[in-house]
Amino acid sequence: MDRPNKPSAISPSGTGPQPSVHSERGRVVASLPTGDSVEILLYGATVISWKANGRENLWVSEAAKLDGSKPVRGGVPIVFPCFGPPPKDHATGSLPQHGFARNSTWEYLGKSTSESEGKLASGGDDSIKLDFGLSSSQLTEDNKKAWGYDFALVYSVTLKRDGLQTMLSVRNQGEKAFEFQMLLHTYFRIDDISKVAVNGLGSTTYVDKVLDATTHTQSSPSLTITGEVDRVYSGIKQDTTSITQDGKPRLDVTRDGISDSVVWNPWIQKAKGMGDFEPKDGYKNMVCVEVGAVDGWQKLEAGETFEGGMIVKSHA
Repeated sequence: MDRPNKPSAISPSGTGPQPSVHSERGRVVASLPTGDSVEILLYGATVISWKANGRENLWVSEAAKLDGSKPVRGGVPIVFPCFGPPPKDHATGSLPQHGFARNSTWEYLGKSTSESEGKLASGGDDSIKLDFGLSSSQLTEDNKKAWGYDFALVYSVTLKRDGLQTMLSVRNQGEKAFEFQMLLHTYFRIDDISKVAVNGLGSTTYVDKVLDATTHTQSSPSLTITGEVDRVYSGIKQDTTSITQDGKPRLDVTRDGISDSVVWNPWIQKAKGMGDFEPKDGYKNMVCVEVGAVDGWQKLEAGETFEGGMIVKSHA
């Protein structure tokens, strides 16, 4: 798919220290010679850890279920083919909230390495890509009945120095068109929510779920969080939404092939009400900036493919 102003991908070569990958107990862990690492559960293909420069960039609840019994509270859950509770009059209407991708077991398809920006000083590769797959044949019988389309998802997780790229490819392998939504529900770890700002959403229209799903336009270029926030921004003109801490760059989140984002923090009462959200004051150390295609529906005709995701840069 050709797109104007497409962000440069972390493309997947070599002597010297090489990236390492090992798979065990239903998870895949990859690390670079620099020490940067990423960990993905096969359940939901959920990224549950991403470390750069020795620093963890993702927040995972201490009470998160990592045994496949329910979707993971934290990390990067994949939302597909519906965002939120699906409308009852839509083809996704019988599916659970956020669909089935985050609570299905994916297949690890393999790895590839590359020198994404030239080799390391030691001569080794500095990038590794891990691919995961989910198709209609892998769904539970209940989900097959609820959404009977023939599809194939490939989720590519690329780790590089100071960066992580996650891309979801959706292919319609059947003879009927289908509609879907997708979202990468990323929980970023931060030090202190009172010192955080989310930038790059100025003059953007959003639906405020805290205010009865009313529509607003953000007037300020920066969003600071002083209470519960649940906003769905659509048609964002700027590719990158950045998170600053104490006024300094912390994380840059660049959308690729998609133009919507959700900003979410449950704050005090919502955190207390979630059984798998621990510690209860964990809202002070996380903020969700979630990239996706959730404003309306994406339609794929037979044989067509959609691709969208994010490139995240960590600032030490």
